[in-house]
Amino acid sequence: MAELKLDLPPDLLEVLKSLGDPQQTIKECVVLELYRRGEISSGKAAELLGMSRLEFIQYSGRLGIPFFRYSPEELEAELRDLEGLSKK
Repeated sequence: MAELKLDLPPDLLEVLKSLGDPQQTIKECVVLELYRRGEISSGKAAELLGMSRLEFIQYSGRLGIPFFRYSPEELEAELRDLEGLSKK
């Protein structure tokens, strides 16, 4: 595994320590942010964090990161499509 050295302000390091293992916390933050930005898939994020895809989806959802990302227009179109299917 590759290694990256970070210089962090002491206050930030203390906060990270209060959350548990600072290395794991930083890894989770980076993976979650990459997923939130759409840079990696939920499957890849789950793999990087050592959990199943379902576990990752539930975990990220608890943190307020949605699995489905629709614009209002996309959501409206999906709802119209579903309404059309239900009428058949």
